[in-house]
Amino acid sequence: MDEPWLVVGLGNPGEEYAGTRHNVGAMVVDRLSERLGARLKQVRFSSVLAAEARHEGTPLLLAKSGTFMNVSGPPIASFAKRRRITVDRVVVCHDEIDLPFGALRVKRGGSTAGHHGLDSLVEAFRSPDFYRVRLGVGRPPGRRAGIDYVLDRFPKRQHEDAMALVEEAADAVLALVSDGLAKTQERFNRNGAT
Repeated sequence: MDEPWLVVGLGNPGEEYAGTRHNVGAMVVDRLSERLGARLKQVRFSSVLAAEARHEGTPLLLAKSGTFMNVSGPPIASFAKRRRITVDRVVVCHDEIDLPFGALRVKRGGSTAGHHGLDSLVEAFRSPDFYRVRLGVGRPPGRRAGIDYVLDRFPKRQHEDAMALVEEAADAVLALVSDGLAKTQERFNRNGAT
């Protein structure tokens, strides 16, 4: 039997953060759970929301942390450990200000580029070697602080492209699980909203 994959969507919990740029990773996991007919539920004795699903026979665990993104590493790593999932079977979906809006990149390992959610995961897993599905949200205009920018919702004019990016990222996650990294990169890596 295939070993399960753990797909993690980074974001902040609560209504006030729903739909913000910082939550696009969590939106990918929400979208996957809708598509695969799985319901995210609170995991007992944990601050993780998770659902079990399958893609082409491969078991998937979809998960989001119920804590703030910057401290999401420990609950996610502890959930992975309990389910015996090694770091090389973990896919993390997250926002990326270093990529132009609408860009999509799939990679494994590497630097966190100062993304505190990724920092927390690297520290908790004691390894940077998980896969990342990076959703480009672009840089803040002018001198605006990055944190204020990512905690804003997408403006109306970008909303449709943002939703298309979430769909595409969900496709990329499923492709990664079934086709591997190289094929997925070839098919999905792109530089911005088309």
